[in-house]
Amino acid sequence: MVNPHFLVAGLGNITHPMTRHSIGHHLIDVLANRQAAGYTARTNVQVGEDSVTLTLFKPKTLMNISGRPIVQMLRQTAINPGNMIVIHDSLDHKPCTVSPKFGGSANGHNGVRSIIDALGGNKDFYRLRVGIGRDGDPAHYVLGPLSPQERQFWSSNGGGSDLVWRS
Repeated sequence: MVNPHFLVAGLGNITHPMTRHSIGHHLIDVLANRQAAGYTARTNVQVGEDSVTLTLFKPKTLMNISGRPIVQMLRQTAINPGNMIVIHDSLDHKPCTVSPKFGGSANGHNGVRSIIDALGGNKDFYRLRVGIGRDGDPAHYVLGPLSPQERQFWSSNGGGSDLVWRS
C-alpha cells in the first residue's frame, strides 16, 4: 500500500526572514529540523498508526507571487490540491495560535490568493493560519521581526512546533 502524500508549503518573503510575514518559511525550517529533512525532501512520518509521506517546501519567490512555484511543486509530486497544507501568517488570529482551515476564500491574504489563482480558482486545500495579531499599519506590522517570545514559541523547542504538528 502506498502512503498518503502531502505537500506542506510555508509562505514567506525570502528577503525578510524571521518576520511575522515569513512565519510559514520559519515553520518549514522547524519542521524540517524536527524530521531531519530538507526543504523539498520527502520524509515518511508516523501520524497515529499510519505512515504518511511529507514534502516540505519553501518557495523562493516573494509571498504575493508564490502560487506558481507551489503549484509546480504540487504537480511534480503528483499530489492533488486536497493533499496540500499551506502554512501562512494571519492578522486575524491572536499571536502564537494556529487555526486550521480547509477551502474558502483567501481572506485578503495575497499569498493564498496567488495559490488559488495558480490553481485556476481551486480553493480546496488546507491552510494552517498562524496567528500574528494586529497592531497599527498592517503592511509595516507584518514585516516587523518576530518578538523574542514569538521566536521562542515557534522554535524547535517551543510549544508552537508541537501545535503546528498536531494541527
